[in-house]
Amino acid sequence: MSLLTLERLRAEGQAFMEAISREGYLAYSGHKHSAELQPIYKQYERVLGRDALELTLDAFGSAPEASEERRSARYLLEWEIETQAAKPLAALDEREIEWENSAFVRSPDGQVVQYQAVPIEIANTRDRATRLALDTARARLVEKEHAPLRQERLEREKDYIESIGIAADYNKSFEAVTGISLHALGAECEQFLRDTQAMWDDTFPRVLKKSLGIKPAQAKRSDALALFRASEFDDAFPGREMESVIRRQVSEMGIDPTADGRIIFDIGDREGKRARAFCSPVRVPQEVYLVLRPHGGQNDYNTMLHEMGHALHFAYAREDYPFEFRWLGDNSVTESYAMLFDHRMQDKGWLRRYTLLEQKRVGKFLRTAGFEELHFLRRYCAKLLYERSLYSGEVPWAQLPDLYVSLLSGATGFEYHPADAFVDVDPRFYSARYLRAWQLQSVLDEHLVGRFDDDWYRNPNAGRWLAGELLAEGQRETAEEVAARTGASGLSFAPLERKIEQLLVA
Repeated sequence: MSLLTLERLRAEGQAFMEAISREGYLAYSGHKHSAELQPIYKQYERVLGRDALELTLDAFGSAPEASEERRSARYLLEWEIETQAAKPLAALDEREIEWENSAFVRSPDGQVVQYQAVPIEIANTRDRATRLALDTARARLVEKEHAPLRQERLEREKDYIESIGIAADYNKSFEAVTGISLHALGAECEQFLRDTQAMWDDTFPRVLKKSLGIKPAQAKRSDALALFRASEFDDAFPGREMESVIRRQVSEMGIDPTADGRIIFDIGDREGKRARAFCSPVRVPQEVYLVLRPHGGQNDYNTMLHEMGHALHFAYAREDYPFEFRWLGDNSVTESYAMLFDHRMQDKGWLRRYTLLEQKRVGKFLRTAGFEELHFLRRYCAKLLYERSLYSGEVPWAQLPDLYVSLLSGATGFEYHPADAFVDVDPRFYSARYLRAWQLQSVLDEHLVGRFDDDWYRNPNAGRWLAGELLAEGQRETAEEVAARTGASGLSFAPLERKIEQLLVA
């Protein structure tokens, strides 16, 4: 067998990612009942062994600081660690995917709902008693069957990462490889929660009373799903027109929404398809899937815009870039492009041009959007703080559900269920990527407005700049570097706070 080099690692690593991504797309979109991950890991075990890890560790350690070699090695090392951690967990992941696709929730009132469709059913259920009963039944099933699978995965992943010996523990290993300070970001989150507490306390009770007819002490997380479904605006966001409307906006921006056929839209209903939408870059940039299972109304428009941002990013990445700059890198960047598009739902001009929302209802919709933005930012701040404790090892696993409920319920006002403490965890601190993406998208939006005016989303000059200067760079740059290219001094929550205050009084 020939010696493993970085070039071979790139070539075989890309082939592995294409195979595993395609399998994930088929399983999570409902095309397959389960995923066959273990054969793929076996086929590519050469790039997932100790030799490959040592190769990337050596490359990272020997590359000069601030060099392209160091950037490349950092991304390859982070990918190698994550992938090697996932390899021994492939059988567990297969079990979980099969369980999610075959499980059904039976509520006390006789409802039988496929597990993947439960969030959609809850969001669309207007009768609160029925909604709560369905969520209670879901939580019982999660506690009994789903949570144990997820807890086992989290424990085993943590043990593996720490066994590599990059740093003293899981959290420090993440910081060492990614360059993201969990301590600094956590401090920003704590400050954001403090700074927006008065705003939240003022807004939360009024919204609950007006929209759901309940008091804060009664609010459950299932109520949040119904609240943010915002069904009163359904007539302004018809599902049959969603794809054509969003395609039209991207086209008016001077960008082909299909990227010359490289983006494939999978936005219909299908049994087994995940309720949570996703973008699956199976081959970057040649084959990118935008996957959405309809919930209805403005929620679907928001979600499709988000996944459109992802899809355009991957489909317009430079084909001549190495594997790590197209596939890997700081996912705060791709999430920021996704948010840049979904935040058009907070833009008065965009809403008036691309939806059926009448002028007299725009203000009410924007106030709803501001409340939703504040809620999700507070939720993700709390998620990061919870996940930091989870991976630290300082809190016993048995006590984590109570901590989860305390942090998430305290930040959002909606009572969370302890059964979700291990299910509501995105791998490898993805919450940090989301939070940094929120910050970056606000920088990008301000830059685009300043450079191309308020309606940059329909300006071909803005589209050419976005596609050529930012999307084409793929994942090569970090969030801080992308922000610096716009002239920003850094990332913070301050612009987001200002925008939320404006929306709440629209």
